[in-house]
Amino acid sequence: MTSWPGAWGADPHGAMNRLDRQRQAMAIGLAALAGYVDAFGFLSADGFFVSFMSGNSTRLAVNLAEAPARAILPALLILGFVAGVAAGAVVAEKAASRRKPAVLFFVAMLLALAALARMARWHGAMLSALVLAMGALNNTFRRDGEVAVGLTYMTGALVRLGQAVAGLFLGSGAQGWGAYLMLWAGLVVGALCGALAFLHFPAGASWLAALWTAGMAMIALRLRA
Repeated sequence: MTSWPGAWGADPHGAMNRLDRQRQAMAIGLAALAGYVDAFGFLSADGFFVSFMSGNSTRLAVNLAEAPARAILPALLILGFVAGVAAGAVVAEKAASRRKPAVLFFVAMLLALAALARMARWHGAMLSALVLAMGALNNTFRRDGEVAVGLTYMTGALVRLGQAVAGLFLGSGAQGWGAYLMLWAGLVVGALCGALAFLHFPAGASWLAALWTAGMAMIALRLRA
């Protein structure tokens, strides 16, 4: 595993094994956060996602075919996610070398707003804040103005893992497979925790996500860009 600088390439998961250990651990922790939020968002939104936009895109298409009126919610979630990515990118660029803590404090604020909206029973506002937060979260790891490590979607990580398995059979090696596996596992474990929190502690589930993010932001203050 090499250190932070290097060529990143087009795949936002390809950069994972180029991070140092501290940043890999942070990426895994934030992927777990994304899984956590997506799980209780999924349970709150009757089977729609607040971070997994591929799933919402499929639901959008199916709903357009079956019952167009039901396509409004996935469409709004997708638009909200894109808006969150854009807002997070602006925060990251303005913060320069402090972009990681700046983005994470911004995400923590949005998650706290989601928690307040849930307390007020403003369901739409809660989902809006959650999806904005998950879009913004992807700006935590940036390089040359682009996302370096995707935190809310794992298809790329699983593709990299599959390529590593193929490398073992072909005799070309399987470097970095552990980083991709841990990133995926982080999201799955986080999602399990989010589902359990929603089922057993629904009033505090979103507050825990906000505190989690704020804690990660405090850790990020100790890292350079």
